[in-house]
Amino acid sequence: MQVQHSKACLVVIGVGLIGGSFALSLKRAGKVGRVIGVGRSAANLARALELGVIDEINHSAAEAVRDADIVLVATPVGQMGRVFAEIAPHLPPHCVVTDGGSTKSDVVALMQQHLPAQLACCVPAHPIAGSDLSGAAAAQYGLYDKRRVVITPLAQTSAAAADQVGALWQACGARVYRMSAAEHDAVFATVSHLPHLLAFAYVDMIVAKQDGERCFDFAATGFRDFTRIAGSHPEMWRDIALANREALLAELDGYRAALDSLRAELANGDAAAMTERFERARGARHAWHQKFLRGESP
Repeated sequence: MQVQHSKACLVVIGVGLIGGSFALSLKRAGKVGRVIGVGRSAANLARALELGVIDEINHSAAEAVRDADIVLVATPVGQMGRVFAEIAPHLPPHCVVTDGGSTKSDVVALMQQHLPAQLACCVPAHPIAGSDLSGAAAAQYGLYDKRRVVITPLAQTSAAAADQVGALWQACGARVYRMSAAEHDAVFATVSHLPHLLAFAYVDMIVAKQDGERCFDFAATGFRDFTRIAGSHPEMWRDIALANREALLAELDGYRAALDSLRAELANGDAAAMTERFERARGARHAWHQKFLRGESP
C-alpha cells in the first residue's frame, strides 16, 4: 500500500546527524506529518524535541512503530539486530523500514533474520553525508542537498517500497543510486571505511609516542586535514569496521603493500619513483575534487 507522505508518521530510531537531518528535510518538504524520536539518551531526545527535529519522544521502539508509516533505523550498525527484533512484532503491514548504515550486507542479513514477514517493505540505504559531528544538535536542513544516497534493495523488496524510499531521499535533495549490498560494501571499504581506520590508527600512533604531546603541540593544518575523521564516533566506526571486515582486510593489505613500496623508494632515495607516485596521486585527487565542486561526487 502506498503511503500518503504528507500525512505519514515517521519514526526515527537514533536521532543524530543522519536520522535528525532526514527528519528535518522531510518535514520541510511536507512529506511527513509527525516524527517520533526513539533513542537511548533522554537528554539527546529532549534536545531533538526542543530543536523541532522530532515532534514526540518515545523510549520504546516497539511502541513507537505501532502507527508508523516509515521507520528509519539510524543507530550504529551493531545495534540494528536488536532494534529489528524489537520492532518486528509491532510493525503495521504497510510500514516501510529503512536504515542509514554505512555497511549493507550485514543489514540485509539482519533484516532477513529479524523481519521475515516485512521483507517486501525493507529497503536498506546509505546516505553519503557523514561528519565527525553527532547527536540531535548536529541535525541540519540541507545536509543531503546534492549528496548521493545508495539503496540496496533485497531480492524480496517490492518495487513500490524501493521507489518510495528513493522518493523520500530525493525530497531531501539527494541523488539516489542502486547497488547490490556486496558492491556497495566493496566500494565503501575503499573510499570511506579505510580512510577512517587510517586516521584513527595514525592519531593513536602519535598518542603512544614518547614525545606525542610535543608532536601535537606543533601539529597544524596538514594534521588537521588528514585527521579530521578521527574525531568521528568510535562505537559507530568500530561496528562499521567489524561489519565490513573481509573487504577492509583486503584494503588494509593493499595499503600496507603500497606503504612498503613507498618505504623502499624512500630508503633507496628513488626520487624519480616518488615523484611519479606523488604526481599520479595529485592528478587523481585533483580530478576527483573538480567533480566534487561541480556536484558530480558526494
